[in-house]
Amino acid sequence: MTNKTETTTTGSTLTTHPGSASTLRAIFTAGLVAALLCACVVEPARPPQPAPLVEVVPASPAPGYHWVKGHYRWEGNHWAWVPGHWAG
Repeated sequence: MTNKTETTTTGSTLTTHPGSASTLRAIFTAGLVAALLCACVVEPARPPQPAPLVEVVPASPAPGYHWVKGHYRWEGNHWAWVPGHWAG
């Protein structure tokens, strides 16, 4: 294969090499993949959830209420206990 030489409107000479379009495409694709992977945020592994606490269920405030038992919720960097409550 031979190199092609072209003259631009400004008078400069542009030489193209065989396969340069595929090389540019590969470089562009690699750059795009790198940019997309930089945006990935990986959350660190959480410690295992502790065993549930034992709650004493108080008397229902009124008929028709049901008890929602307590549970742990992840609070950014630790497990926080959310106490149980009555829901109507």
